[in-house]
Amino acid sequence: MSIINENMTSKEMLDILVDKNMEDARKAKAKGELVCWSSSIAPCEFTETMGICTIYPENYAAVLAAKKLAPEFLEHAERKGYANDICGYARINLGYMDLKKELDEIEFPLPDLVLLCNNICETLLKWYENIAYELNIPLLIVDVPFNHGDEVTEENIKYVEAQLYDLIHQLELICNKPFDMDKFQEVMKIASNNATSWYEATSLCSAVPSPLSGFDMFNYMALIVCMRGKKECGTTFKKLKAELEEKISKGECGLRGAEEKHRIMWDGIACWPYLSHTYKVLKNKGANMTGSTYPSAWALEYTPGNLYEMAKAYTSMGNNLSLKGQTDLRKGIIKEAKCKGVVMHLNRSCKMCDFLQYEIGKELEESMDIPITTFDGDQADPRNYSKAQYETRIEALVEMMEQRAQ
Repeated sequence: MSIINENMTSKEMLDILVDKNMEDARKAKAKGELVCWSSSIAPCEFTETMGICTIYPENYAAVLAAKKLAPEFLEHAERKGYANDICGYARINLGYMDLKKELDEIEFPLPDLVLLCNNICETLLKWYENIAYELNIPLLIVDVPFNHGDEVTEENIKYVEAQLYDLIHQLELICNKPFDMDKFQEVMKIASNNATSWYEATSLCSAVPSPLSGFDMFNYMALIVCMRGKKECGTTFKKLKAELEEKISKGECGLRGAEEKHRIMWDGIACWPYLSHTYKVLKNKGANMTGSTYPSAWALEYTPGNLYEMAKAYTSMGNNLSLKGQTDLRKGIIKEAKCKGVVMHLNRSCKMCDFLQYEIGKELEESMDIPITTFDGDQADPRNYSKAQYETRIEALVEMMEQRAQ
């Protein structure tokens, strides 16, 4: 019996399911069942099929950062020898492994195995290797080659497809039971449908005014990260879509009490330690974040049972595209979401994004005649952000958008 029902709002469903996901992990650990730590866009369909409770260190690190609990874990990881230039999520996670008993009220159970897919970030490989080494547990890797050209090559797809078959074999050895292909096909169907429902709901930001603030979308993102292989995830996004369609019909704006005067695209990960501040500064200027790379990031569509298509989907992620591919992706988002300005988060934690933003921004400005501003920040480390700088940069962007409008 489902713990959510159609009479609930999508926000109520979201809160219940996120709490349940963590509670299920704690219960599984207490009963001696397998718990897996996974990267955010790894093929959860395999662990879901095997009945392995799967949770996500990136999401949990973002939660700790948003709750202002990150500094002690960051500092502990740095005392262990991890440089403060590496990913803040990784440092929080590696620090938490030692200090987890201090947070029993929001405990994140330690894993029995780890699963990573490096389609979003190469740093993940060393991060998860260190987890596996420190805890002496199995490390499962889906290695995805970077796409240097305009199209994903046949060689890359087949290389990843072969690894998916090997992943099945590895899980059979770890779990000491055969892989259920019928259940796998059903899980693939659920995950693919959920990805479609996520994209359909969040793409409604293209309406004018947008019925959803991109910062609210950041909250819903927890569900597509953590429960993509479960039916309740899709139920929530379908409810969200219905709510947004109703708001569109009424002309309601997602800024909650403010008029939508400007529409911007946010490039990069959220600045979780200062999520409220980054949102309120934009809101006070009537600027709504209607464009983001996040909706398309989990739009993994394939035919259930077809591992070739599945491999292609996991190989074609935004962060794994060439410079031209990533630039074209953003051009499409800007057009679809009707954005008139771009905010680029120069995220010290995420070198994968940062090292491309200058060239991407230059091309967007030249080819689309759109104003762009940047600010220094971090997805998890509060020491790398200045409120004053952010406020000044947003004010300048709004002035540029107003001048272009005139």
